[in-house]
Amino acid sequence: MKKLLATLATFTALTATASAADLPRRAPPPVFTPVPVFTWTGAYFGINAGYAFDADTRFDRTVGTQGNNNAALTAGLRPVVARVRNDGFTGGGQIGYNYQFGTGSGIVVGIEADAAYTDLNRLQTFSNTTNLSAGVTPSATQFTRINQYRGGLDFLGTVRGRLGYAFDRFLVYGTGGFAYGGVDNQVVFYGPNTTTPFFVGRQNNIETGYAYGGGIEYAAPTDSFFSRLNFFNSSAVTVKVEYLHFELGNRTIPIPGVNGAPGAYTARVRNEGDLVRAGINYKFGSY
Repeated sequence: MKKLLATLATFTALTATASAADLPRRAPPPVFTPVPVFTWTGAYFGINAGYAFDADTRFDRTVGTQGNNNAALTAGLRPVVARVRNDGFTGGGQIGYNYQFGTGSGIVVGIEADAAYTDLNRLQTFSNTTNLSAGVTPSATQFTRINQYRGGLDFLGTVRGRLGYAFDRFLVYGTGGFAYGGVDNQVVFYGPNTTTPFFVGRQNNIETGYAYGGGIEYAAPTDSFFSRLNFFNSSAVTVKVEYLHFELGNRTIPIPGVNGAPGAYTARVRNEGDLVRAGINYKFGSY
């Protein structure tokens, strides 16, 4: 009897083991992967393009160094103040770094350097006719004086700080700092009733000053159109629109006499303007 019971127990155990082997294996528990939270912290570079307007070259306080020169200014033959307004295309690139305090929404500080080509070059002509000679002596002969002013800016660059607030993927910021530009301005005063230059002055050098403005930047989701332009495999692609006002200081330039013209003039020149541009940045570093 004992042998029969032992045999039944062994058979039951073997049957249970075989049945358990035929059962499906229990799936492992899913691994939890947290969704990454976007942060603006990281380095970036990109390109920009836009429109420069109200680029104002102001020739102010023109002064003559000889009696006849000052007499011509007094008689209105030479403008004491002249302005050349410019507008045109601008395009270039930028590089920078942002740091965000916290994740999600929070304060963002950064620094950015950029350089851009500017299509600003305009010639403006003023002509005046009077019955007075160069010495303001009554005369029956009319004198016409032609005065030409050229205002130009070949390029513009800035190095600016940025301070803003991030609403997750939206960043609103203000910016300001150092500005420099390739200025090309010229003044030409012609002789009475001639096309011969009598006085010529030029400002053709790099001037420095400051720039300030603000903008809005948006970090595109990974499945957006802009992320399809991620040729550099960056951690994020951002797009921005910004406004800047720039001023490149004041400088007094000489306008000496040429072709035997006596004396000289000087003029105080000021260069400033505004621009609106859009850009795309490739951000590297933290997600």
